[in-house]
Amino acid sequence: MPVTIGVEEELLVVERRGGQPVPMGDAVVRRARTSLDASVGELPGTAVEHEFKREQAEIGSLPCPDTDELRRQLVGLRRVMTEAAAESDAAVAAIATSPFKVRPTPTDDERYLRMASEFGLLSRQQLTCGQHVHVEVGSRDEGVGVLDRLPRWLPTLLALSANSPFWQGQDTGYASFRTVIWGLWPTAGPTGSFGDAAGYDAAVADLVRSGAALDEGMIYFQARLSARYPTVEIRTADVCSRVDDAVLIAALCRAMVSTAARAWAWGDHPDDLPAQWQRAANWRAARSGLSDGLLDPFSRSVVAARDAVNSLVRDLRDALEDTGDLELVVDGVDRLLRSGTGAERQRAVWKASGSFGPVVADAVERTTSP
Repeated sequence: MPVTIGVEEELLVVERRGGQPVPMGDAVVRRARTSLDASVGELPGTAVEHEFKREQAEIGSLPCPDTDELRRQLVGLRRVMTEAAAESDAAVAAIATSPFKVRPTPTDDERYLRMASEFGLLSRQQLTCGQHVHVEVGSRDEGVGVLDRLPRWLPTLLALSANSPFWQGQDTGYASFRTVIWGLWPTAGPTGSFGDAAGYDAAVADLVRSGAALDEGMIYFQARLSARYPTVEIRTADVCSRVDDAVLIAALCRAMVSTAARAWAWGDHPDDLPAQWQRAANWRAARSGLSDGLLDPFSRSVVAARDAVNSLVRDLRDALEDTGDLELVVDGVDRLLRSGTGAERQRAVWKASGSFGPVVADAVERTTSP
């Protein structure tokens, strides 16, 4: 039986007309929870949550046995959030950064306020939206075995999801500037090997003790063990405007975890990928998305994005066949290679219109399109 997958998506709350971020996340979440709690046989109110900033809101699926069910839940949750936002004359956009200049507002939560106090401008400037994919694992040791074997694939995953070219009113020159801004947190980004659950726990405890994180929830590795669920949580991707792209990313993540878990069970050693090459490969993916070459951390050379994507699918083929997701993934990556990432779409809309309002409006429309 395939392992389950679940997805959390951080959404930007924006003006219904104009597209500027607005601090109405609390009201949107409250209305969405009321709607969900009043439904019968649907997702619980806890499937929508507050986020770090009041210009954000989060949705989260239940664990799903297949990508069809995951897609159904994400479409439903996005619709509920859209309707709740409309009641506040607002909208939600699955877009990883705001193109407009904005001063984010911290959510009135004791932990979030402590983060703002401890981490200063780094905390105050954060307004980024990611897609977090939870994939079931059999044990914490298996989960760490997976974490130690994921790094080779994560830059390509990031390139496929890139959806944040703009920041504070300007084109950054990056396809995923969210990755750059998020990477400023002291615990964010690639990691070395942990070996087993004890090694992972020791590393987390050391980081919390050092002050680099207030608690385990601030361990912002590209992939980590979930503190709440028996899952590996892959946090690499930008939030995707199209739900089909979000499902593609989730399918790839499950195949990565299954492939890595199999290698761990067989006793295969993790790849020797020095941290500097992981960082370089992630930087290249954030910089270019699929519009230029990606760095192969093994050969330490730049390869065509299409070649990197095809290599990823080849590596994961057996796992994708096992879950019945191979066709979905082949079609999805081909679509992105032909039509471009979310970042390329944003730039095209901006170039055609000359302003950021249509960029956000397009993202809002794509967020709500089934």
